[in-house]
Amino acid sequence: MRRRLTLLVAATTSIILLAFTLPLALLIDRTATSNAVATAADRSQRIVPVVLSGTDGEIRAAVRAVSDPDYRLQVTLPGGQVLGRTLDVARPAVDPQLRATEAHTLPDGRVVLDQPVVRPDGTAVVSTLLSEAVLDRGVWRAWGVLAFLALVLFVLSLVVADRLARSITAPITDLAATTRRLAGGDLDARVEPAGPPEVHDVGLAVNRLAARIRELLAHERESVADLSHRLRTPVTALRLDVEGMPAGPDRDRLTADVDDLDRQVGALIRDARRPVGPGAVAACDATEVVRERVEFWQALAEDQGRQVGLAVPEAPCPVRAAQPDLEAALDALLGNVLAHTPDGVRFDVTLTPGADGGGVLVVSDEGRGLPDAAVVTRGRSGAGSTGLGLDIARRTAEVSGGSLSVGVSPSGGACITLRLGPPTT
Repeated sequence: MRRRLTLLVAATTSIILLAFTLPLALLIDRTATSNAVATAADRSQRIVPVVLSGTDGEIRAAVRAVSDPDYRLQVTLPGGQVLGRTLDVARPAVDPQLRATEAHTLPDGRVVLDQPVVRPDGTAVVSTLLSEAVLDRGVWRAWGVLAFLALVLFVLSLVVADRLARSITAPITDLAATTRRLAGGDLDARVEPAGPPEVHDVGLAVNRLAARIRELLAHERESVADLSHRLRTPVTALRLDVEGMPAGPDRDRLTADVDDLDRQVGALIRDARRPVGPGAVAACDATEVVRERVEFWQALAEDQGRQVGLAVPEAPCPVRAAQPDLEAALDALLGNVLAHTPDGVRFDVTLTPGADGGGVLVVSDEGRGLPDAAVVTRGRSGAGSTGLGLDIARRTAEVSGGSLSVGVSPSGGACITLRLGPPTT
């Protein structure tokens, strides 16, 4: 925009300068010609008294005294006799009845000035030939000065236009940078309102919008945390009921389930209160998370007669995802396998380090596969569920800088690949 405004001013200034300098240049040329003609008329006027009453010899002497290479004079007497050096140019014939001074422009650009002198025996004509040098004297210098002034004015206009354009575009650039920071999650970013009134108003509106977004987000997160906290009451009641059961494997299993449920509620509250923004760097060890969640689901898989394959690297595999988010994504994928495939169907969980850091998590099964790839869409399910599981996993992958893809396993079942980006430094 800054360049376009500068180019616009440059084009406008060029047109204005041309509109003024071209007529002024022509005026300078005509003024130089008029001055030269006036000088020629003054020279010819000097010998008029001699032409009126002098002899031929006196007239020739007067012509020689006044003539020079720039102003060559000759006198044509009433009888046609020419005194002085012949002009030797192609010009109209001298009119013996001439009554007023006339100037004739020759084809080569020179000018001949004819001045009549009325004598008793008729009309004599004093002719003066003006050279090109005297007609152009001072013109080129004046044109040079005019061109220099035009160039200076043009450069000054560009400098002023650039400064004005910068005063307009700088607030817009700052506004764009602030909106990009807001889009990146920095809700503390604010615009310093400046520039034209319209841009100033937009800056104020962006600041108000950022403050409002922060208020709404804080309210929403607090509401989620409050709602999650309400779950602790029924969880506590459930724990009391379990503790009232007779000791045995069923009580131990239900106690473990209640403990996990309580842990999940606590994680949900912490996640709702977790700070967001550029300063909140999310990272975790995917190896530890995958191993722990597969171990958790192992008991239910054994109850359903399933074989579980697990392949994770020995070394840590850091990824750019918060531990609760990765746990929720993996739980959603494993929960789908356990809920939507027949009992006894094997599934495998594989984690490999990414080529550029991060990790690649693959969950595949030997079931019937997914109905179509559209099940990744939020709220879309092919088995009557909420349709949120795959979308949770997809959002976790995309927030980490990766992606989710749906494919077919070698046995024809579903294959979900989660690519997780490396943690930021």
